[in-house]
Formats: sequence, C-alpha cells, structure tokens
Amino acid sequence: MNWEEVQGQMQQVGGKLKEKWAKLTDDDLLLLKGKKEVFLGKLQERTGLLKEEAEKQFDAFTAKLDVSTKPSVSK
Repeated sequence: MNWEEVQGQMQQVGGKLKEKWAKLTDDDLLLLKGKKEVFLGKLQERTGLLKEEAEKQFDAFTAKLDVSTKPSVSK
C-alpha cells in the first residue's frame, strides 16, 4: 500500500498498525489523515526508533499489508 491507500483505509490499517506498534494511541492514528512525516515523527516518539528506521519499518509494513484491507467491490 502506498501512503494514499493507507490514508483511505485508516480504520482497517489502524488496527494492524496498533498490533505492530502497540504504543501508538488512537490519537496517533488520527495523524494518518495528515502527512506521512508527522505520523512517522509520532512513531519515532512512541517507539524510540531513529527516523530512517521508523520510515523503513513503516514502508515495509505497509508494503506487506493484505489487499483484503481494501474495500471489496460488490456487483
């Protein structure tokens, strides 16, 4: 998933993010509606990761997200 997809699927992705990084709060997840850099800053703050590592982990995590988090199209 890219950043725009993450933003669009905030509720579905938010639960998975909290599973991965349990220290994130619901308020932190609201930052998903904003800029990626702001969210990554909060991830750094909560986890103690360096900027590059936080971004690397987040990008790897979102790249692996199951496509089932995307809304299904009913016909």
